[in-house]
Amino acid sequence: MKKRKLLADGTLASEIGLGCMSFSGFYGATSEKEAHETLAFCLDKGLNFLDTANIYGNGISEKIIGNYIKKTSSKFIIATKGGIARNSQDGRRFDNRSKYLRSELETSLKRLKRDTVDLFYVHRRDPEVEIEDVMETLLTFKSEGKIRGIGFSEISPTSLRRAAAIGQVDAVQSEYSLWTRSPELGLIHACEEVGASFIPFSPLGRGILTDTVPDINAFKDPDIRKNIPRFKKPNFDENLRVITSFKRLAAELNVSTATLALAWILNQAKHLLPIPGTRSSAHAAQFIHASDFRMTSEIRDQIGNVLPIGWAYGDRYSENQWIGVERYA
Repeated sequence: MKKRKLLADGTLASEIGLGCMSFSGFYGATSEKEAHETLAFCLDKGLNFLDTANIYGNGISEKIIGNYIKKTSSKFIIATKGGIARNSQDGRRFDNRSKYLRSELETSLKRLKRDTVDLFYVHRRDPEVEIEDVMETLLTFKSEGKIRGIGFSEISPTSLRRAAAIGQVDAVQSEYSLWTRSPELGLIHACEEVGASFIPFSPLGRGILTDTVPDINAFKDPDIRKNIPRFKKPNFDENLRVITSFKRLAAELNVSTATLALAWILNQAKHLLPIPGTRSSAHAAQFIHASDFRMTSEIRDQIGNVLPIGWAYGDRYSENQWIGVERYA
């Protein structure tokens, strides 16, 4: 697989990473054996960039990755996250204080069985802690050799520029796909401006931009899609109707829907590294094919015709899910 710059120090990673939330059962039952088979397949095909977080299954995803690395001595580039805490009132809160982030990071390192992690994101911004102070904390972790790169998730272009004024931000991640285009309002450009990679999560629209139609009646906790407006009727039915033309186009091009959706993202800019998630080697193969797909201006225009900006019905988050995400326009 082709590589792209991930960190400002020039570290390269596979241009498509693997989102490992599904290893923890967020989107259905799985096993460590199945996850390890997927990791082995990905590494064999040149996909060496993994994205996880301490809250994915309360550490299960990190443990699965750590166990695989210990067993195989495999060389993955790993990103993890901290800053979201659980409480008994509303289920979660955000804590960006230095002491808390340090505790989160050190726990993640133990699970991953590593002394350092390649990229550490603040998962959600805590409004009680200035982002400049958060940057100072992350720069301290970096000087101690605990992290190699600094990242933020779901922040605004303004916050990114404030953070970058203190030190190098290596990566920013946010939801971005053919049905979520809001990062084009300035975040993608701001990343390029400050020399940060942009990491699109949910680049396949949480499963809708694939050949398998999600069964909304089968969504169970902790699957967050059960509360997302786009996956609720009548929005969901309208979204399926619109996306039919895109699936037809993919079939005409003799590729999977997922392959075409990822190829579109890769073609948007050179500093984008999408991280689709799966626990299946068969699905991972579709991701890998996107790296070899030749996107032309004609195909881009066809995609734009069938899925114009703003086509999706419903919001990408519920009101409760929006808490902690920095909105911008």
